[in-house]
Formats: sequence, C-alpha cells, structure tokens
Amino acid sequence: MDVTELIKKAAKAKEKAYVPYSGFYVGAALLCKDGTVFTGCNIENSAYGPTNCAERTAIFKAVSEGYREFQAIAIISDSEEVTSPCGVCRQVMAEFCGPEFEVTMVSCKGDYKTVTLEELLPYAFSMKK
Repeated sequence: MDVTELIKKAAKAKEKAYVPYSGFYVGAALLCKDGTVFTGCNIENSAYGPTNCAERTAIFKAVSEGYREFQAIAIISDSEEVTSPCGVCRQVMAEFCGPEFEVTMVSCKGDYKTVTLEELLPYAFSMKK
C-alpha cells in the first residue's frame, strides 16, 4: 500500500474522532507488515488522563487482534502543520515497532513528511535487548 492510500484511511478515521473539549480532530492508519490496516482516532475524556490519541487507538486495536508486526503509520489532523505524535505515542510505537518503522505526518492541506521512528525517538526507552 502506498502512502497516499494510508493517508486517505487516516483522514477517514479522523472524521470519527470524539473531541468535545479540544475540537482537535486526529486520525491514524497503521499498516501491518502483512498489509492489514487498522485505523484510529483520538478519543477525549473530561478527566483528560483517559484521553487516547489516534496513533495509540490504532496500535492498541491491532495488538488486541493479535498483530505485532508493523510497517508504517499515517497521522493527520486539522492543523496546517504536519502532526507529530506525542511523546507517549512515540514510546508506544517504540514498544511495538522497530527503528525503521515509517511515520508519515500530514497537515490538513495534504502536505506530509515521512520519518523513521528512530528519527522521532532516537534514544527510546526499552526493556528489549
């Protein structure tokens, strides 16, 4: 699957976001190594702590279905700048994805930038050896 298709799936997922507090819609599409795609959106909560980002929603959906090998993720929001994953999402990616995992960050205008997870989180904390 090419990056433009992954971006389209992330944009569709963004429409389902539950964001009554921030109004900041985010969608993500996670590509598994076997070609399966899981999508996610951000889901807010009035207590803020239980809020879940789109990236983690997609990853947790995949992991809960038994998937553990991931190739790429696309993340899109309503921002005019590309949307970078938060620190918590970067750490979750480090738990389940390799350093070569591709992260495509997309603006509402369609501009995007693709980097590796290692570029986003060069000194990731890990219990893995």
